[in-house]
Amino acid sequence: MRSRLSRAPIVLALTTALFAALTACQVQGGGDASGPSASPALADVQVLADPLGWEGPSTAVAAQSSIEPLTGAEPALPATVVDAQGTQVTVTDTSRILTLDIYGSLSRIVFELGLGDSVVARDTSTAFPEASNLPVVTENGHDLNAEAILDAAPSVILTDTSLGPWDTILQMRDAGIPVVVVESHRSLENIDDLTEQVAAALGVSDRGEELAARSTAAVEAKIAEIAEVAPTSPNERLRMMFLYARGQSGVYYLFGEESGADSLITALGGVDVAAEIGWQGMRPVTDEALVDANPDLLIMMTKGLESVGGVDGLSEHLPAVAQTDAGRNRRIVDMSDATVLSFGPASADVLDALAVAIYAPEAVG
Repeated sequence: MRSRLSRAPIVLALTTALFAALTACQVQGGGDASGPSASPALADVQVLADPLGWEGPSTAVAAQSSIEPLTGAEPALPATVVDAQGTQVTVTDTSRILTLDIYGSLSRIVFELGLGDSVVARDTSTAFPEASNLPVVTENGHDLNAEAILDAAPSVILTDTSLGPWDTILQMRDAGIPVVVVESHRSLENIDDLTEQVAAALGVSDRGEELAARSTAAVEAKIAEIAEVAPTSPNERLRMMFLYARGQSGVYYLFGEESGADSLITALGGVDVAAEIGWQGMRPVTDEALVDANPDLLIMMTKGLESVGGVDGLSEHLPAVAQTDAGRNRRIVDMSDATVLSFGPASADVLDALAVAIYAPEAVG
């Protein structure tokens, strides 16, 4: 790797079926105890004097911070809530909790709320060590397995619309299991709302407020830390985009405004190129849009990058990348599929690792 001398002249409201198509090839990766070593902390590295002048890729690996479970009064049950779909749900038993979402954030929230001992199974994206021994109830990536769910005998299910088939969730309701559907949209801005939705459904609203405040404070502190090392001049800030790829399926999406990736880019001190071009939500890549946007840096999921044969293969699969500054200078930052958009209690760690990969790439290689 070397520094180059000069720079070359919606709401996330996709259907469950579309999201399933995007993630069908995703497998568990990154974030577990056997994975790659965590990136050093931003506070412990020497950042680049000229982040815009760097050439070469880097991988971000978030630190596996231990669960810090809250304690307090026993859950106040029954707990009756109106979920994100407008359905009134009453939860009478939290002794066997099952959390299901594509991000793994719901499981982390429940563990941090101090109810981890009551979680009976997990989805593929729940990759933190404290949950590693739980049986997995998703298959082929993120397909819900009705038989496995019923075998886990949950007394309550917390989920959103990011996993399918949805008929499986309806089947659980028909079986008499309370199912609470929380907000599907994920971003740094709604971590507190999501946390409080989960806590209310489980009868621990006080703990939810405490965890929301703790998570938000950690994110705000990390954003402030990143701001100290990110360029302040608009001409020196990195122009970033989030690219989703599944090369074996020929699937390439750009994540735009209100996809969650936009809040990540802003927090990292980058210029959200998708906002400049009015790219909403998650939409298929077009060569014209990518070339016109001309990002300096692309953020990708690790398995997505691997699916196209790495950085070199990316331009072969998607030639328009080679016509951008990011492609010409191999400025690709990848992070575990199960981590990069897992907005929740560990978001500050995710931001820290990404910031190191962007502003101190020599520290991670």
